[in-house]
Amino acid sequence: MRKLVLGLWLCSLLPVWGQSGDFKKLDFLIGKWAGAARVLRGPGEPVEMIQTEEAQYKLDGLVLLIEGIGRAKSDSKPALQALGMITYDDLSETYRFRAFNDGRFLETELKLVDGGKAIAWGFTFGQIKTSSVLRINAKGEWTELGEITIGSQAPRKFMELVVSRQNMQP
Repeated sequence: MRKLVLGLWLCSLLPVWGQSGDFKKLDFLIGKWAGAARVLRGPGEPVEMIQTEEAQYKLDGLVLLIEGIGRAKSDSKPALQALGMITYDDLSETYRFRAFNDGRFLETELKLVDGGKAIAWGFTFGQIKTSSVLRINAKGEWTELGEITIGSQAPRKFMELVVSRQNMQP
């Protein structure tokens, strides 16, 4: 307990930097979004869902929190619940992404791509490799495409998402 109190006290002595200018490059995600998604959940047909996404800054802009909920079109039961946290490390000038869903988590680097109009991330675990790209298309929709590669197989889509902004934030 003493270490925790000492650590919090030491943190309070650090200068308050606020939100990094580079972190503000993710402002295009802020808001509430709704639309449709398809997720491949193992062998068989993908699950068709009604998808919502909410992205907001927390801790005075030090963390971007994204919560996604997908409800199966067939019965409206939750089929996907995910929570992601994006942070920016000023020292290494990198974005870090930690995401949670279905009792698992992913921690990886996130990159700005397409001239800062999209973000990309992925991971490799043994023979499995994933890559995901989130962008705002010409219609202003948040689109997301996730692909998986297993061994020498060709990449397959495991997630497609298209949602529209539900409020008038950026």
